Amino acid sequence: MRLRQYPRVHQYLSLSLATTLAASGDTNLPQNPTVSGHFALDTQTPPVRTKRTMPQFDRPMPPVFERVEEERLHRKQRLAAAFRLFARFGFSEGIAGHITARDPEFTDHFWVNPFGMYFGHIRVSDLILVDDTGEVVKGNRPVNQAAFAIHSQVHNARPDIIAAAHAHSLYGKAWSSLGRLLDPLTQDACTFYEDHSLFDDYKGVVLDTSEGKRIAEVLGDRKAVILRNHGLLTVGHSVDEAAWWFITFERSCQAQLLAEAAGKPISIDPENARLAQTQIGTHSSGWFSFQPLYDRIVREEPDLLE
Repeated sequence: MRLRQYPRVHQYLSLSLATTLAASGDTNLPQNPTVSGHFALDTQTPPVRTKRTMPQFDRPMPPVFERVEEERLHRKQRLAAAFRLFARFGFSEGIAGHITARDPEFTDHFWVNPFGMYFGHIRVSDLILVDDTGEVVKGNRPVNQAAFAIHSQVHNARPDIIAAAHAHSLYGKAWSSLGRLLDPLTQDACTFYEDHSLFDDYKGVVLDTSEGKRIAEVLGDRKAVILRNHGLLTVGHSVDEAAWWFITFERSCQAQLLAEAAGKPISIDPENARLAQTQIGTHSSGWFSFQPLYDRIVREEPDLLE
């Protein structure tokens, strides 16, 4: 299969891919690659600042790659790190939950956690590749049927996204039982202002792609959906973004539950909620917010890269 061409970008921070490609366990990947993935710098000329605009800063942006093998490994490393972080934050609930990453070459395939494996043990080499029929085409462990039923339809409906995250986190599932959208009570909650939806039709464990398709339809072009009596689901243009949206979505549910238990919270007015959403709810903001967590978990649990 002919690979697409990947643009070159200004070198900002080199990715440590050369030492991890061989350790990834993916025999389809080269053993002595040329490291060509780099972070780009956001160096656009800043606009004149007014009362209602955000100051512009030079900051790393998501990397781009020349070679599909490097991009695949990068996504798998981020995916393994996301699972470790979800375990750290207590999002693991038995065999429930899944995060997926679209393969950069076979775009109707996705990488996902093996069915029944604890989030906190997942390594890059443990991830399995699933095709558009639900068949495991790489890896020797089974796929969670619910993961395929939901994620295959979300990825199919949203060709713009790279990743989707779902887990049975405590505050997310508690909030989901109320059958309500989040209110803009905090700056962080404004990330999801007019950018999340409610799937208000619980019918048991999702095992059929027809229900996954309905979830995808309710999600629409938004970044998140509350699955009533079930939990949260987020998507992103990178694994980093989807994982961060889930983390901050869960915390926003927690904040609203606590606030409403204490009294009658004051919401941010619509104009300022929309402004905050444009400031902290962008794809690049989601990606960037995940980077400190990635650095932390790789330093503390480097075996995830194996």
